[in-house]
Amino acid sequence: MDAVKLGKNGQVAIPRAVMKRLNLKGDETLLLDVSDDGSIRLRPAVIFPIEIYSDDRIREFESATTVDEATRARVRARLGQRAG
Repeated sequence: MDAVKLGKNGQVAIPRAVMKRLNLKGDETLLLDVSDDGSIRLRPAVIFPIEIYSDDRIREFESATTVDEATRARVRARLGQRAG
């Protein structure tokens, strides 16, 4: 068990040996959970980047997925053949 010291501003330093054992690097986001018995648990957080789509970006997606009339007619013809 490793001992750590709580700093004046509430900061705790994780010992290097523990970081190495858990494959943690500096500047990572961790989740902190406190149980009913007062135990503190830290876990690495998984953060997924998201993109908030602007109106311009949505129009870009729509134009990239637009089907021209000739292609649309061929698809309709093929679907009509299968329905029969």
